[in-house]
Amino acid sequence: MTALDKYQRIEALGLWRNNNASQRKDVLISIGETTLLISDMQEQPLAHWSLAAIERANPGNFPAIYHPDGDQEESLELNFAEKEMIDAIEKLRTVIARRRPHPGRLRTGIFLGIFSIVFLTLVFWMPQAVRNYTAEILPEVKHIEIGNKLFEHLKRVTGPACEADFSKTSLKHLSERLFTENTSIFIVPDGIKTTINLPGNILLANRNLVEDFEDPDVLAGFLVIEKLRSQTYDPMEELIQTISLISTFRLLTTGLINDETLMDYADYLVTKPQESIRTNKIIKAFHDTKLSLLPFAKAIDITGEGSFELIEADEIKKSSVETSLPDANWVSLQNICNN
Repeated sequence: MTALDKYQRIEALGLWRNNNASQRKDVLISIGETTLLISDMQEQPLAHWSLAAIERANPGNFPAIYHPDGDQEESLELNFAEKEMIDAIEKLRTVIARRRPHPGRLRTGIFLGIFSIVFLTLVFWMPQAVRNYTAEILPEVKHIEIGNKLFEHLKRVTGPACEADFSKTSLKHLSERLFTENTSIFIVPDGIKTTINLPGNILLANRNLVEDFEDPDVLAGFLVIEKLRSQTYDPMEELIQTISLISTFRLLTTGLINDETLMDYADYLVTKPQESIRTNKIIKAFHDTKLSLLPFAKAIDITGEGSFELIEADEIKKSSVETSLPDANWVSLQNICNN
């Protein structure tokens, strides 16, 4: 994107809020290759917003208020003094908007007529049918291949997975403890709030879930919830529903998907809101896994007010629980990002 060249050296000061319940904090703003980087005053990254998914809540007014598309709770305020950064963001939003496809225009002009009407009638069902069929016939090995490629693109935001020889056994043990099907778990240093899932049974978890809690059942709980999401919103199906029909045809006929398409989807993955899971499904999943609900419930709300149903379910559970990891494995895992 040539428009980026003149803006990547610009920095600004702003006020950032993670959600409505959080206090605003002073932050540093800079423009990256595909993202708006928000860092604290010690230049530690707090958030990455995809340039393709930034919305302005108050066009023309100041301070300028921005938020990720679909998530108005997280916000960024820039005063008039930071007009150079505001102008840069607006310019990039305009460039991106112009480059977005406008399918409606394809149905006008010289193709408008009787043959176009007949053609559209015949193929009206085709896009969704092709996407559904592609998702059904792709073999598991292709899911894994695409999931690994997606992970490579995500590393631009998350950084490479934390790896330590002594911790690989712990992650494998955790996967076997929690899931019946072969699932790969990776700990990443940044870029995601908690966990995300990729095609091919690949789960990514933020290092904070390992380093900020004393109980391995917190990490295990977030992984179980993410697995529930993958069963409700299959990662491969979601990918196919997101990419263009041409890319879907290419995947169906050749088994290939280009890097640009995967890069765009990777940007979407780290900015989209997490799908909520019903409490009764969470409770059932924890009981089926023989996992205690209490550590997870306290992790999401230390006061217990927002996780009362989970705490109550833990207190009246009838089945026994088992720790997700032995102490030795958990200690080794807590140091996975320090090597």
